[in-house]
Amino acid sequence: MADLFQVRIAVRGYELDLQGHVNQAVYLQYGEHARWQCFLAAGVGPDVLVRAGVGPVVLETTIRYLKELRAGDEVDVTCRFVWGDGKTFQVEQDYTRADGVPVARVTGVAGLMDRTTRRLVTDPAGRLRELATDPSWLGV
Repeated sequence: MADLFQVRIAVRGYELDLQGHVNQAVYLQYGEHARWQCFLAAGVGPDVLVRAGVGPVVLETTIRYLKELRAGDEVDVTCRFVWGDGKTFQVEQDYTRADGVPVARVTGVAGLMDRTTRRLVTDPAGRLRELATDPSWLGV
């Protein structure tokens, strides 16, 4: 299995709210960026998914804020997939400032949708394993 996937993101001034910390919606964008970077590291880019007729879908997301992120901060966002036997899987993402301080944890439920039938694929881990060049980044 590969090491835990992680990407570093620099906080930009336009991502701040009136309190001077990162707007809540931006945390979701950071998580989405990290997930796509993880998929790319596994060799499963958008082109691969489109050709295969599938695409990842987010079904539920929870954000737990621990500390503020402010302008000038850099944050490491991890990505870990937890697979079960059903059509859905868990996504766990930790956000840690470059100085080591945990700032947030984002957890979610996702699936892999068949783009033709608009239904979730029965075995998303198996399907992604088939498509990936390095499935270890996805934990499959």
